[in-house]
Amino acid sequence: MFTFGRADMSCRPLSQRPDFRALFDRLDGVALWTASRPGEFDYVSDGVEDIWGVDADALRSDVSRLMDGVHSEDRDRVLQAIGGAAEDRTDASVEHRVVRPDGAIRWVHARIVSMSDDGDQIDLVGVTTDITDQKRRQQEWEVLNRIVRHDIRNDMAVILGWAEMLDGYVTPEGEEYLRKILTSGEHVVELTAIARDYVETLSTDGAVAVEPTSLRSVVETELSLQEESFPRAEFQWDDLPDVAVAANGMLGSVFRNLLANAVRHNDHDTPTVRVRCDVSDDDVVVRVADNGPGVPDSRTEEVFGRGQHGLDSSGTGIGLYLVETLVDQYGGEVWIENNDLGGATFAVRLQRAD
Repeated sequence: MFTFGRADMSCRPLSQRPDFRALFDRLDGVALWTASRPGEFDYVSDGVEDIWGVDADALRSDVSRLMDGVHSEDRDRVLQAIGGAAEDRTDASVEHRVVRPDGAIRWVHARIVSMSDDGDQIDLVGVTTDITDQKRRQQEWEVLNRIVRHDIRNDMAVILGWAEMLDGYVTPEGEEYLRKILTSGEHVVELTAIARDYVETLSTDGAVAVEPTSLRSVVETELSLQEESFPRAEFQWDDLPDVAVAANGMLGSVFRNLLANAVRHNDHDTPTVRVRCDVSDDDVVVRVADNGPGVPDSRTEEVFGRGQHGLDSSGTGIGLYLVETLVDQYGGEVWIENNDLGGATFAVRLQRAD
């Protein structure tokens, strides 16, 4: 299956170091093994029993029992990862399922590290982490995402369609209430989009792939959409720079939420929103300013939900929490400033990628 070589048998294996064993035997939900010869473990940590449901001593002398516990549909992938690490002297990782003796299934992430000296000596170190709870949460969020994207959004589209058909049938006194129904319904649809984007950020566990993204294209698109959504508002912007920033397809959600927030929480009859960009050699700062009531210094942390959990935030809602989460994932920064319009300015710094 895979081969090992040991040029100097007098070298003390990593698994024989007391500090090494003591460290890993205390870790919950983590199993570790080391091997310097095929078919035999030098060391198996006590954590293997938590994951595999098999006593660690029983596995030390019988490697096959470890592989027997791997789900049959995943076993070939695990063997390929181990064999590749041994033969190519490279690290490998794989997610797979473990079937315990009682039939319970655990999801794990296994990383196999090849450790060698300048000669032929090779030690394989396998670190297996239980990610069952993480997988379960991911599946639950995916279900919620489908409900938000399809069921709630589709039902609201039907309600809004029916409400629009009432135009011309209601009395002048009732037109105000019809407008409120339409406005509230549109807000619900907007919230479903925010919730969808939020769920997608959760599924990444904080690690997202970024790529060069056109800032001008994204911001201009969102400005056009917000002009249609808020015809009573005035949106101002100069020529936007044609630069690429480190982001991804969710960058539009950042500016969608900032622009909508600038209007929705504005107490003027004609909300004014001004967008300006400052470009340097390394980054771009986009400022979204409004003429609303502003944000007191005492609430600048609260509005982003900092120090709290996003959905439980007591600030202006999940939208701004999502903004900060995405910008942080891009390696950027967001903060609040005062402005000459009398309201608040949300500044977003993004790294250039051109």
